[in-house]
Amino acid sequence: MADQNVPPRRPRDDRGGGGRQHPSPDAYREHGPSTPYGPTGHQPGQPPYHHQAPYPAGPQPGHPQAAYPTVAGAGHDAAGRGPRWVGPDGLGGPVRPDGPGLPNLDDDHDPGRRVGRRRALAAIGGTAAVVAGGAALAMTPQVRGLLDLGDAPIGDATGTTVTDGSSVRPGGQQPSTVRTYTEQNESYMGSRAGAALKRNTPAGGRTFSGPAAAAQATEVTVKTVLAKDPVRHLASRATFGATPKLLADIRRMGIDAWVRQQLEPEKIAPSAAELKLSELPTLKLSPQQLRDQRDALNERGAQPERELVDATIARQIWSERQLFEVMVDFWNDFLHVAAEFDGGEVYRASFDTDVVRRHALGSYPEMLVAANKHPALLLYLNQNDSRADAVNENLARENLELYSVGVDGGYTEKDVRQAALLQTGRGVNDGRYVFRPERHYLGKVKILGFTHANNSDDPKKADAAIDAYIAYIALHPSTARYVAQSLATRFVSDTPPKSLVDRLARTYAANKGMIKPMLMTLFSSSEFWASVGQKVRRPMEYLVATYRTLGVSPQASPAFRQGDNRRTAFAQGLRQVQDKMRELGQYPMGQPTPDGYPDVYVAWTSAGTMVNGWNEAGELIDGRRTQFTYTPPEKLVAKPPATAGAYVDALAQRLVHQKLSARERELVLDVAGVSAGTRVDATFDGAVAAVARAILASPQHHLR
Repeated sequence: MADQNVPPRRPRDDRGGGGRQHPSPDAYREHGPSTPYGPTGHQPGQPPYHHQAPYPAGPQPGHPQAAYPTVAGAGHDAAGRGPRWVGPDGLGGPVRPDGPGLPNLDDDHDPGRRVGRRRALAAIGGTAAVVAGGAALAMTPQVRGLLDLGDAPIGDATGTTVTDGSSVRPGGQQPSTVRTYTEQNESYMGSRAGAALKRNTPAGGRTFSGPAAAAQATEVTVKTVLAKDPVRHLASRATFGATPKLLADIRRMGIDAWVRQQLEPEKIAPSAAELKLSELPTLKLSPQQLRDQRDALNERGAQPERELVDATIARQIWSERQLFEVMVDFWNDFLHVAAEFDGGEVYRASFDTDVVRRHALGSYPEMLVAANKHPALLLYLNQNDSRADAVNENLARENLELYSVGVDGGYTEKDVRQAALLQTGRGVNDGRYVFRPERHYLGKVKILGFTHANNSDDPKKADAAIDAYIAYIALHPSTARYVAQSLATRFVSDTPPKSLVDRLARTYAANKGMIKPMLMTLFSSSEFWASVGQKVRRPMEYLVATYRTLGVSPQASPAFRQGDNRRTAFAQGLRQVQDKMRELGQYPMGQPTPDGYPDVYVAWTSAGTMVNGWNEAGELIDGRRTQFTYTPPEKLVAKPPATAGAYVDALAQRLVHQKLSARERELVLDVAGVSAGTRVDATFDGAVAAVARAILASPQHHLR
């Protein structure tokens, strides 16, 4: 990655956002200690980084900017009065060797580990759970402040000395050979559990004239407990969870018409819950207003970055624009900027609106160009600190490694350094994007085949050269494949078929990075419709799907009692949902590092996380969160059958939209302690809540 895994938290300065606004993750202090995760310090979904413990002071072993010695080159003297590279300790620092290799997920019996990586079987699903243990990442030292430059000489970054790197990361070396972490999903799929999943990947495939034709012609051959119903499959993959109304809408409209409607979200009316987002007051404020009203917001305990997460959760649960919200979540992991960083309280909501949501179904090249001029990304990855005589390569590296071609996309360490030189001058001043020509490196650059003289002192031309480079890498063939692979992993399988990835990459290239054609290619593929049962819900997705299938309403229940005059019941309820997601280890924009959350099963499913999710399902069934309104469990089925077996069948159809397998049905009946023929009343003789909770713990609800 770049010179630090987590962008440093710095003191308040003139960058507009200041430091952290609040002493704890929730300034309202309603829910006890601020630490959002469990006692082990490990968060499900955190990738297996080389370093499983907090980083020591000083450069980090194996880190791409662990240390860069001052180097001389064209236009610069041998004393090093030219570009210098900023590491975790500021300018200079000793060169340290690479870190250890990636940890093995299958190490339960390793005597050297204090705690083995846990595996468990889900009680009702029998689904394997693998968790990568390890300490949470620690904050790294801040990069020291930099002074203004004078006029910089024109150089040539394509030479062999200016950007020749270090002994650890020589300029010609492929980053994939010295990576600080592997690509998120790939790193988990190297385990035995990942190898088992790969065997389920459908082979081959083709594209049909449309989604409905593909659904009709495709046979599901992989063994799965899910019903091989194309409508249910589409609802599970293209939304955050099926509901009776959603399934009815797809059947009424037809698959093709429903997909077309979802691809035009601007024509879909906002839901009642989306209209209630006006109860989150900071969402309406511009970055300038958030800066100007910082003290007043602090006094009120308002946290703009957390209200953004609250609003995202509300949209995931209640919006009718479900495919759009799924794609917003996809891009928030692909082009990731954490909600909580130094400046996030001011700029992250604007990044959500002006970058991610504006382009989520549009052009990825336009999204990446816009992101590289947005204060949120520039501050998150320290581009504001980068200047021609002290180059910070965070953003340049992530643009290549995470946001475009991928770590195996063909670039070298020299490419990273030349990109970092080219991107100098971009930053933030008085809360807005600025280009500072006096900080910009002048000189020829060549990056992955992109060549530019970069010799103009005209700010507009210099800035345009950077835009041209960003657009170039966004349209690079490796980017086409990387986006295709990520999209297919999200919608199809943890190990998507190469045939589909190849076709999606061709669609990306042919349509110059437009997203809608890629989605139509995906939904019109046999691989998509053959992949029933090949994706497992991540913790956030499980929780949102539970809210959706239970029909939870955003209106306060009659039992609600106002205890906080600063926030409405709706706002309080959303904050409690967010806090629960934090406990589960995943919430919107929550990954602290720039790589976003992994999207594969083996990264997430721990026994503790699953049980915690089931417990939350029980809370919802019982209507414990009175900020919302719930259907009483005995009324989930309109006309409850008189026998236990038939009641379980009806309740399963209502909650997981299909019958359970014989094995799951027997296990659910065992929870109630009855046989299939036992006569029961509408409350299942008092056990309906326990039965509903057991159904929501089944594989039929965990799979999507």
